[in-house]
Amino acid sequence: MDIERINENTIKLVISYKDIEERGFTKDEIWYNRDKGEELFWVMMDEVNDDQFEINGPLWIQVVAKDVGLELTVTIVTNPTEMLGAGMEDLQAKGNQFSNLFDVDPFNPNIPDFIEEEDVLVDDIVFEFKNFDDLIPLAKSAPEDFDLINELFEYEGKYYLYVDLHEIQDVEDQQDIISPILEYADESSKTIHVIREYGKPIMEGDCFRITREYF
Repeated sequence: MDIERINENTIKLVISYKDIEERGFTKDEIWYNRDKGEELFWVMMDEVNDDQFEINGPLWIQVVAKDVGLELTVTIVTNPTEMLGAGMEDLQAKGNQFSNLFDVDPFNPNIPDFIEEEDVLVDDIVFEFKNFDDLIPLAKSAPEDFDLINELFEYEGKYYLYVDLHEIQDVEDQQDIISPILEYADESSKTIHVIREYGKPIMEGDCFRITREYF
């Protein structure tokens, strides 16, 4: 599980389904069993050190489902009295969001109702290659005018592609970029902060162009 400190009151937890299973839970349990979902959340929070994040108030929790796992953003609500009326109602709704996300959609019982949350704008994304050779056909298929920052890192024997998407402010345009890459790589549960801190940069700036030049 990766833990990223966003600010004084917010952390992001990223956990893969493999890590979830290692903690004694199954994918089906956390999707369809509210109690198991909440139990997993507190297991994850127990792994956060007090010096990283000390809980001293009510929590606002946002969960996003990924192909490889879950991404949780946890925020301590420092002054809930400021959010009266509709604001407080919204806060309370979001405060219950974690347990609600593990309810089954009654109109489609085979798909959890939070899967659609993936279709949101993202600032960046990290992909994981099964092996380095998968990068070569991807780089050759990328348009030559691909001007987004794309960098390659090596971490724990695996290769990770980072793509900066903050300039793309349309969800469909982002998906047009992400979808072709997913034909060669998997979306990673690792954050770019972890990769940069502990990984080794292999190609910086424009790894697609560099790969085409040398391979």
